[in-house]
Amino acid sequence: MEKKRFIAAAAALLIATCASACGKADESEKGGSDTAVSSETEEKESAKTAPADDEKEPETTKKRKSKKTTEASDAADKSDTKTTAVKDSKSSDSGNKSSGGSSGSSGNSSSGGSSGSSGNSSSGGSSGSSGNSSSGGSSGSSGNSSSGGSSGSSGNSGSSSSGEQSDGSGNEQQGGQQSGDPQTEENTYTAEITLGGSPSGKGENFTVEGSKVTITSAGDYRFTGSCSDGQIIVAADTEEKVKIVLDGVDLTCTDGPAVFIRKAKKCTVELADGSSNKLSDSAKDKVNDGVIFSNDTLRIKGGGSLEINAGNAHGISSDDDLIIEGGNYVINAIKSGIMAHDDITINGGDFDIKGGTNGIKSKGGDNAKGKGTININGGRILASGGTKEEKSSVYAMGDFNYTGGELYAAGNQVTAPTTYATPYIVVDASSSIIEAGSSVDFILDGAVYASLVPHNNSHCLMMLSPDIHDGASFSVSINGNSSEDFTVSEGQNVFKLS
Repeated sequence: MEKKRFIAAAAALLIATCASACGKADESEKGGSDTAVSSETEEKESAKTAPADDEKEPETTKKRKSKKTTEASDAADKSDTKTTAVKDSKSSDSGNKSSGGSSGSSGNSSSGGSSGSSGNSSSGGSSGSSGNSSSGGSSGSSGNSSSGGSSGSSGNSGSSSSGEQSDGSGNEQQGGQQSGDPQTEENTYTAEITLGGSPSGKGENFTVEGSKVTITSAGDYRFTGSCSDGQIIVAADTEEKVKIVLDGVDLTCTDGPAVFIRKAKKCTVELADGSSNKLSDSAKDKVNDGVIFSNDTLRIKGGGSLEINAGNAHGISSDDDLIIEGGNYVINAIKSGIMAHDDITINGGDFDIKGGTNGIKSKGGDNAKGKGTININGGRILASGGTKEEKSSVYAMGDFNYTGGELYAAGNQVTAPTTYATPYIVVDASSSIIEAGSSVDFILDGAVYASLVPHNNSHCLMMLSPDIHDGASFSVSINGNSSEDFTVSEGQNVFKLS
């Protein structure tokens, strides 16, 4: 009986042991099932985090894009016109692989890190302290595609695809940040030329023959250097516009204009800011009769200085309109300092003009498009004319319009303004000649506004200034000897020296 009880107890113990083992196996199977669900959930969450473009594209397409992106990057790396800086990168590699860290790479593949790339494809995720997940991490890219997620500690997920930004050049940036890449200044000139006995340059649309440089097409051309016998020629199409930038030029021409605009729709001569330039001529050319001569409309501007010495005829001469908008000028000419066969417009600049015939002359004529008009709208002009009785400090065949700026002139005659914004002053010194080399002060309301030293004997002075007003007091001092005080009224004021 006892033996039967012992056998029964052993059987019961065996059954209990088997039941316990079966229970653990069931729990293991259930745990495995939970794990499978969890894995599937993570895959779904991962699929949600990935960019929409990646969901639609097969893997082969991604690989092809990555290859094209890398090739485009390699081509971009060969260009020296742009420098790209990547922000927030902690390490910089060249030709290496980086894993598990923050990587800034050039031409490399980065995995598992926050990537700032130039010409690279970046994938994977990195851990961020913000606790948020963003697709692509914090990425600054130049012509590249960046994908992958950054997992935050809070477990929250946010896709950066909604925060994609464009850098304005057709490139896509992900992660909501813009790298702010700096760029080097690009060359804006069609050609840059250094003058000399054998001029040299880089660029296009110009030819060199001896010491002469000819511009053959539209564009912007920068000149530097010096030459004792050379020439700048513009021979472009009649519908093309050309700009010449003088940036430290010292040029003399012995057989024509130093700057000869033979043909162009419009030519602009710019004096580079802060530059000092000097142009001279000496040939006897009655047709192309200026140190700067243009057959077409000529515009001069800039913040540099220009000294002109005309041994042939005029300082600046144009067969068409002449427009001056800025610059500092010292002009010495055998004939007129500034001359045009159409209209002259001065909007700005500082001028010291000494003309052998006229200081400023606008001729007009039957064949001219304009009427020989002079328009002074700004600037500060000191001008003296020639010795002949009929020559003037300022001569306009047509109208002389004054709206602003300052003009102080000495000559044998002067053209009075046709229209004027303020009263103006003419001094008649016919009974007491102002000798060449005399110091002449223009005094308004007790203040010396300008001091002029005429290079020839003069019989007439003129002052234009926006400060002249009705009731102002005016006088002139010649070599320290002051005239009587005159009272200004509206319109023209002619004061005669005794």
